[in-house]
Amino acid sequence: MFASLTRAARRRVLALAAALAVVCGVLLWWVAPFGASAPSGSITFSTGVPTGVYQQYGALLKQAMAKDLPEVSVTLTDSEGSQQNLARVASGEADFTVATADAVAQYIRDRRPGFERLRGCARLYDDYVQLVVRQGSTAQRVSDLRGLRVGVGQDGSGVRLIADRVLAAAGLTTSLDVTAVPVGIDSMPEMLEKGGIDAFFWSGGLPTQPVQTLSERTPIRLIPMDAPLVKALRDVGDSTRHYRSAVIPADAYAAAQNGQEVETLAVANLMVTTVEADPDLVEGFTRSVIDSRDAIGSKVHPAQLVDLRTAVYTEPLTLHDGARRYYRSVKP
Repeated sequence: MFASLTRAARRRVLALAAALAVVCGVLLWWVAPFGASAPSGSITFSTGVPTGVYQQYGALLKQAMAKDLPEVSVTLTDSEGSQQNLARVASGEADFTVATADAVAQYIRDRRPGFERLRGCARLYDDYVQLVVRQGSTAQRVSDLRGLRVGVGQDGSGVRLIADRVLAAAGLTTSLDVTAVPVGIDSMPEMLEKGGIDAFFWSGGLPTQPVQTLSERTPIRLIPMDAPLVKALRDVGDSTRHYRSAVIPADAYAAAQNGQEVETLAVANLMVTTVEADPDLVEGFTRSVIDSRDAIGSKVHPAQLVDLRTAVYTEPLTLHDGARRYYRSVKP
């Protein structure tokens, strides 16, 4: 039958067949895309202490991922903080976590187990060091903490790392000059309020809800950490160069600051995984982190500061190949 058609008719039939083949191909790609399938499976995300920013952030990110990566099941686990988080990911106990850049640098410097496996997904928001005392305390600067009971964070936390370093920069040690109380943000505000401790360190995004709540029911204030103290801290070595001078804005804890900014230091938080993590999963995970910024930030305010322009800078960690693929896909 085809042979009986005129040459022009045969050309029209062939053109129509080619067009139909293209349409069928597009429909097939739409229904069942070629290439790698969407990421699936189960992952564990190590967060932080209950009521802390890490834990709140992780819970909201899990909700975002349920929409963005529906075939991936996310389990959240509480932790003492950055140091324990890094140990969990490096050992394979967790797949993703958040940790401060100084804790990462120290983990690498100490060549802790699995340090060479760690990779970065994104630079998130900055943590601000907050040293809280009751309004009537005689302590006006860090060196005035000598002889006092000080909440320094749990042993596996980034807070403990920073507290020890800040005290040392001020000429104090946690073993001799202060009574170090190793508790977290879930316990320190109540202990300060009831007189169980005289001061506490916290490192977190602004505002941190337990500090905010404490400031609204008990007269407190923040002790400043000035530029010379931060310089002394940075001069310790490579793992401390991630600290920078910063200020806590006057409205962060309005009831405690009397309209005054407070000098302090800040350090970046990093989203961390391992070199073995599936690139497709890491790409999707990183996309969810960036795309969920506004939704998470409406409830966990520090997350509002996650910025695509700076997220790629995960130093001291090498960027994971999957995360790099994501940033290239959205590069202007």
